Amino acid sequence: MITVTKLRKTFQTPLVQDGRFAGIRTLFSRAYKEKEAVRDVSFEIESGEFVGYIGPNGAGKSTTIKMLTGILHPTSGEVLINGYSPQKHRRRVVNQLGVVFGQRSQLWWDLPVKDSYEILAAMYRVDEGSARRRLGELSELLELKELMDVPVRKLSLGQRMRADLAASMLHNPDILFLDEPTIGLDVVAKRNIRGFLQSLNRDFGKTILLTTHDMDDIEQLCKRVIVINHGQIGYDGSIDELRERIGLPTMMKVAYRGDIQVPESWELPFRIVQREASMLTIACNRQELKAMDVLRVVSSWGDMDDVHMEEPEFEEVIHGIYK
Repeated sequence: MITVTKLRKTFQTPLVQDGRFAGIRTLFSRAYKEKEAVRDVSFEIESGEFVGYIGPNGAGKSTTIKMLTGILHPTSGEVLINGYSPQKHRRRVVNQLGVVFGQRSQLWWDLPVKDSYEILAAMYRVDEGSARRRLGELSELLELKELMDVPVRKLSLGQRMRADLAASMLHNPDILFLDEPTIGLDVVAKRNIRGFLQSLNRDFGKTILLTTHDMDDIEQLCKRVIVINHGQIGYDGSIDELRERIGLPTMMKVAYRGDIQVPESWELPFRIVQREASMLTIACNRQELKAMDVLRVVSSWGDMDDVHMEEPEFEEVIHGIYK
C-alpha cells in the first residue's frame, strides 16, 4: 500500500556573512549550505498495518511524513501510495489519506467544530448523506456531540485532538498518517485517543503510520516499529525483535531469609549490580541465559525467600537503538 524507495530530502540555508552590513550581504548572497534531513530511506507498509515511526528530535520523522503526504517534494527517491505518487497525482492520492499533525490543527480556529466539518466535507466532495453518517459514527466513537457548536479556539487540547482525528477520517481514507497525535495530552485523553486508533486499525482495517515520542503509544498500539536517526533507518521490525537486538538486561531481585554467602566467582555470565543485607539485584541477558539457570546458582548462596523480575522499559530499548 505504501512504498518508499531511497527517499532523500535536503534543505538549503543561506550562509551568514561576516563583517559590516553582514545581514544585508547575506540577504543578497547566493552562497548556501546544505542540510540532509532524510537519507536513502526505504520501507514498505502493507494494508492494515499499524507502524510506529520513531526517532529523536531532528531525526527526519516529520520530513518523511510531509513527503508521504505530498506536502514536500523529495530531493530524490520515490513515494508511492497504492501505486501513485502524492506529488504527481495529488488529487488521486489525497482522497486516500487522513493526516493529523499534533501541533497544527486542520480546523478553522474561530468557527464552531461542525462548520469546519462542513467545509472539509465540501472540499473532499463527500455527499451530504455520507458526511452525516460518518460524522455520526465518529462523533459517537470520539464523544464529540457536546463540542459541535463550540469554536475550535475554546476547545481543550484533548478535545481539539479528538476533533482533528474526526476531521481526518471524514472522507473515510484508507491510510492515516499521525504526527505526534498525543503530544501534551493528559492520561485520560491519551487513553481515549489510543482506544480510537486501535478501533480504526482493528475493526475498520485502516493502515496507520504513527510518529511519537511517547513510548507507551508505540508499545500499546504498534506491532511494527521503524527507527530513524540522523535521517537514516536504523531498525525496521517488531518490538520483540528490537528488544532482542539491543539485549538490555533483565533485573532480578532475589530476597533471602538470612545471610548471603556470595563466592568470589561463579560459572554463569551475569552480574550483581546491588547487594544489601538480605537482597541481591542481578542483571542478566535473557536472550543468552535462562532465568532458571541464574536461580540455580544463586539459590546455593543462601535460603531464598522471593524473586522479582523486571524487564527493561521500552524507552530504554529505544534509547539503545539511538546510540
